[in-house]
Amino acid sequence: MPHITSLSERLAQSIVEHIHASQLQPGDSLEPSRSLAERFEVTTPTIREALRRLEAARVVEMRHGSGVYVADGLTRSVMSNPHQPPITLRSILELADARLSLEPPIAARAAEHRTREGLSLLTQSASNALVDPPRRARPALHFHTQLAACTGNPLLEQTIEALLSQRMGEQMEIRLRFDDRERDYAEHLEILEAVRSRDADRAAELTRAHLQGIRDAIATSAPADPQDADGGEQR
Repeated sequence: MPHITSLSERLAQSIVEHIHASQLQPGDSLEPSRSLAERFEVTTPTIREALRRLEAARVVEMRHGSGVYVADGLTRSVMSNPHQPPITLRSILELADARLSLEPPIAARAAEHRTREGLSLLTQSASNALVDPPRRARPALHFHTQLAACTGNPLLEQTIEALLSQRMGEQMEIRLRFDDRERDYAEHLEILEAVRSRDADRAAELTRAHLQGIRDAIATSAPADPQDADGGEQR
């Protein structure tokens, strides 16, 4: 059955087209909601609903008392779904499996295409494995996002960033359940060295082993609620 777009979805797309046509960049301000409502011949509450949809996708930022501004999501090719699924053991393992499929070949490409600047950022991000897992936000430099950035392909970087952002709850649970910080750090350093040495095969092999080890540890961990193992209850 074809997807039927709502008025707010169509308006959101029209606003994005308006932003591009006006050549606005991240940080630039949009015209007031009332003016946008007049432009698109809808009510102000309807415009605000569309803006909230765009804010959830990080295309705009609504600042109380200041206005609406273009956000960095405007330049992204991969957007996160604002409707979050419940966090279960099954959803955590889905994230682990997705990363196992995507990241080893990305690591290989990173080893082949890394630059001095990219390697510097990857080095800085490696130590984040030693930091206690944040509850509400991810580190400014996430090792696996920086690994994807080293490929030189912005879409690959955005794909990993969007995956980790969309499933932030599951990612935080992984870090909470897999709490061997020293092992995590040591494996990051091994991957870093393979990328530094431009050893694509080893970078892919180490990344696969790193993620598989985490996945296995999560799979064998006893869930707090028996239903969680079947993806039943939200943690």
